[in-house]
Amino acid sequence: MAKKKEVNKESEKKEQTNQSSKNADEEKTVLDIEDLPFVGPATAEKLRDAGYYSIEAIAVASPSELSAAAEIGESTAMKIISAARKLANVGGFETGDVVYERRKKVGKITTGSNSLNDLLGGGVETQAITELFGEFGSGKTQICHQLAVNVQLPREQGGLNGAVVVIDTEGTFRPERIIQMAEAKGLDPDKALKNIYVAQAYNSNHQMLLVDNAKELANKLKKDGINVRLLIVDSLTAHFRAEYVGRGTLADRQQKLNKHLHDLLRFGEVFNAAIVVTNQVMAKPDQFFGDPTKPVGGHIVAHTATFRIYLRKSKGELRVARLIDSPHLPESEAIFRVTERGIEDK
Repeated sequence: MAKKKEVNKESEKKEQTNQSSKNADEEKTVLDIEDLPFVGPATAEKLRDAGYYSIEAIAVASPSELSAAAEIGESTAMKIISAARKLANVGGFETGDVVYERRKKVGKITTGSNSLNDLLGGGVETQAITELFGEFGSGKTQICHQLAVNVQLPREQGGLNGAVVVIDTEGTFRPERIIQMAEAKGLDPDKALKNIYVAQAYNSNHQMLLVDNAKELANKLKKDGINVRLLIVDSLTAHFRAEYVGRGTLADRQQKLNKHLHDLLRFGEVFNAAIVVTNQVMAKPDQFFGDPTKPVGGHIVAHTATFRIYLRKSKGELRVARLIDSPHLPESEAIFRVTERGIEDK
């Protein structure tokens, strides 16, 4: 009798393991876009060609975008998106405590300066757009280089063990600077450079296309166990400013810029990555009081950016950062230094 009980227990264990493996297999197959209703092999191929590689990417797409990408009707696209949202658990109502628990998964990247970290509530957040704007030489590109190094650090040192995608619009990326900063942080400079994927944008359309290419790259790297945790655009508005001249082109420029920013935000949400963009400034000579410098991009950039930081030069190596806008942090200032080692405290 005892032997029979042991045999029964063993068979029950086998059944449980088989069932759990079946459930695991089912969970894996659910994550494939071809398991969505109305998505056959041909539609799936078109979606992948358009940059929709995961259910999460489809869940946050608009019906018009999906319709154009897969050459299907908008009603069908809406059904596909609705199914994707259910599987990805996106788009429904949830209580504040659930949102709070999910917010705990948001990562933060150290800037290298404690005062600058405090200004940002602990560092640069994932799933958010952080905009750095200021005059030339104010430290925008230097902070971007430093973040590209720091995100590769282990979590206990303020990093996210992640890779970086850089969209360079002005030819300002310098691998020599990365080497200096990596050595200062105790990282292998060669490994640090290999974890940074750089593409130069030649115009605004190419710049927007590179975000789609970044999604494709991030998905490929994810399969190899590498997570992209930071996407940098330096600078966001340079091409848009150069190509759209005069008031007559303002509406078209703002519409394209709006789409570009929302594509970036979507990338951050899908891959739990931080989005850091630099922005140029313009002078307002008719302003007699206060600072006459204003960021380019108007209300579109102002509303879409999660954190807005105004950088300005001070004496020597010193720079001043002012937090202009944030969903939950007070407006305040921080002073930091730009040295040969990178971004440091005063």
